[in-house]
Amino acid sequence: MTTTIGTIFDLTVKKYPNKEALYDVRRNVRYTYKEWDEQVNRLANALQKEGVHKGDRVSTFMFNTEELGTAFFACAKMGAVFNPINFRLTSEEVAFILSDAAPKVVIFEKALEPVISAIASRFKHCSFWFIDTETPAYAASYKEKVAAASTEEIQIDVHENDLYAFIYTSGTTGRPKGVMHSHRNMVDQSVLCIASQKLEKEDVGLVTAPMFHCAELHCAFLPRINAGAKNVILHQFNPKAILSLIEKEKITKFFAAPTMWNMLLQEDLSGYDLSSLKLGLYGAAPMAPSLVNALHDRLGISLVQAYGMTEMGPAITFLSEGDQLRKAGSAGQAAINHDIRVVRTRDDGPSNPDDVVPAGETGEIIVKGPCMMLGYYNREEATENAMYKGWYHSGDIGYLDDEGYLYVNDRVDDMIISGGENIYPREVEDLLHSHPGVLDVAIVGQPDDRWGETVTAFVVKKDLNMTEQELDAFCKNSASLANYKRPRKYIFCDALPRNASGKIQKFVLRKQLEELFTKES
Repeated sequence: MTTTIGTIFDLTVKKYPNKEALYDVRRNVRYTYKEWDEQVNRLANALQKEGVHKGDRVSTFMFNTEELGTAFFACAKMGAVFNPINFRLTSEEVAFILSDAAPKVVIFEKALEPVISAIASRFKHCSFWFIDTETPAYAASYKEKVAAASTEEIQIDVHENDLYAFIYTSGTTGRPKGVMHSHRNMVDQSVLCIASQKLEKEDVGLVTAPMFHCAELHCAFLPRINAGAKNVILHQFNPKAILSLIEKEKITKFFAAPTMWNMLLQEDLSGYDLSSLKLGLYGAAPMAPSLVNALHDRLGISLVQAYGMTEMGPAITFLSEGDQLRKAGSAGQAAINHDIRVVRTRDDGPSNPDDVVPAGETGEIIVKGPCMMLGYYNREEATENAMYKGWYHSGDIGYLDDEGYLYVNDRVDDMIISGGENIYPREVEDLLHSHPGVLDVAIVGQPDDRWGETVTAFVVKKDLNMTEQELDAFCKNSASLANYKRPRKYIFCDALPRNASGKIQKFVLRKQLEELFTKES
């Protein structure tokens, strides 16, 4: 037997057929593993009847739903390539992915129907399946297709090195690329995440981060199933709904970005019994020590951080509970069977994996491990650069300390050079995050004729009365920030643009800054 995502599911069904496997909150549907397996088999048979064969693509365009999870495993069982699409994308952005991936079937939901209806006529090769009622004329009913299909196990030979998915990068730098992963990649990722979270069959996990993104899908959803645990699927992130579900469903563990954890703490927690919650997994950014302490004090939970990128599955490091404060700001140590180096950057091509910098010195973070992507779909040159000499070149700048803990400063593209000095936005952001009136912050460089670039802060207020002068005085009086790193402009906004994993899209902010600069001049 070869180990694939499909066999992970089948083995869990065999061990725990009558155990509750999932609860879809939106539809109020509960399945045991045996009942869910029947749905997965029905969908696999329906897709095969539609003409989907091994290697063909199946796209999903949904918020968090049982149907997305069912499609995930149906594709895995039949060897189809799973392609979950970011529900935040516009019609033209979705059209780009559909053109690139060329799926045979696109499964979508009512809330996103206007996005699909604007482009469906351009994709004659696609069959569109609608999961809700009142199916549009250009689509077929998912429920009817599935209901008419057999529950028999589909007989297709799928190997662990077969292509499992196209996961499109979430666009911190612009146009997405289709990351290709094999089944074996994600089986290994699943085992890493089971160990890091100490997952057991008794656990009840909440799915609240986007399932289309590999952080939720590969680090939380799949590992829970591999461990025989239960998944509670929440359609969209909603702090009050999360608190209610923790109490009602006895949630023990879930993943969220630091900004999502912070939003939970803005709610009144006194009316909920949250005693079942034991562990929080977080990623996309380090967590400020003040937030770590607040989560410990108010929720009484342990914390584990995962750092990584879509191309690696995603997790390449973990910061354990015991290191949250001792190594505050760190992304943790290399995951099992992963090798991480920090190497000198080059202007004329990819960094040399052998040009390793000493501990404490910054450079580009590169990594090698069993979860590395097969490459970018239809992007040969990008693949060669990213996987130069067998190492994935992350484009992130950071350093390793003398104990092997990784610290991520910033993206190479985000570093600010002012007056010939390198400024890493992260250190300015960390200081401003410590101000009690700041809810969220992002630092970008603004072009400047004299200095090359100056520092600009985009700030979301917690205290609505806070002023630019107050923040400037706070930075000037700080012993931890050199004066040349101090922001010269503060722009207050309602929210920061983030991708699916919670990372700030600084290219969007730079565009906003450019437009603002053009208006002012």
